Amino acid sequence: MDGGAGQRKVVLAALQFACSDSASENVDTAERLVRAAHEKGANIILIQELFEGYYFCQAQREDFFQRAKPYKGHPTIIRMQKLAKELGVVIPVSFFEEANNAHYNSVAMVDADGADLGLYRKSHIPDGPGYQEKFYFNPGDTGFKVFDTRFAKIGVAICWDQWFPEAARAMVLQGAEILLYPTAIGSEPQDQNLDSREHWKRVMQGHAGANLVPLVASNRVGRETIRTEHGNSTITFYGNSFIAGPNGEILALAGDKDEAVLTAEFNLEKIRSQRHSWGVFRDRRPDLYKALLTLDGSRQA
Repeated sequence: MDGGAGQRKVVLAALQFACSDSASENVDTAERLVRAAHEKGANIILIQELFEGYYFCQAQREDFFQRAKPYKGHPTIIRMQKLAKELGVVIPVSFFEEANNAHYNSVAMVDADGADLGLYRKSHIPDGPGYQEKFYFNPGDTGFKVFDTRFAKIGVAICWDQWFPEAARAMVLQGAEILLYPTAIGSEPQDQNLDSREHWKRVMQGHAGANLVPLVASNRVGRETIRTEHGNSTITFYGNSFIAGPNGEILALAGDKDEAVLTAEFNLEKIRSQRHSWGVFRDRRPDLYKALLTLDGSRQA
């Protein structure tokens, strides 16, 4: 990171890999790729969603609740804290959280000194063929948060959250300089002809461009088959992890099959000046946005 006048440079990284259903193997892979990103100069390194195992939400199975662990004392978070401190990097850690009788799809934000800065719980919970998250996860109760890390103020949201422009705008309004989206998305088991990858990228590119901030999306690759109550379900995850710049431009893009470590460098002070001068925050009219506070679009918020 460069502290010269008008310079506050940061290198962002997105990791992408195929998961096995062994937590120890996947956490080893995540550490190996974090180290590789650090070797490429990365300061903030994003690992994909629920990387400890298969994306189990293809099925509604009682036994899969055993995969959840409490936030405090979570072994993967502790391991990533040690790694972050050793390398001096920021690592958001996605995990399946058990909180007494509640369960969440969560991210712990680990700062570059290994400190745990807090928790974000996924706000929007999908429920469709192959992505039956409502069976497992309560709606997040943290609200959208911004974490003040060593290198930048970071807003992080999770997968289905990335389709909602309100989430991105809320984080940037709170001071987020970078948006991060760990993800698990691929084919649709009910329709093998449906391919959302280009739509998925364009929506997040829009968040970056509309808010004038860099954005990182980290997705998995590989083919995963889960036994369900109605037979087997298979998803082929399409990768395409990417880093976008503040104009919405894709600066680094992974393929749809291979492991990847992407990096891109940004000058946050320059981007801050651009964001302030562009006028989209100056000219906002919150008094006209009351319909956003309703489900049916009525203005009676």
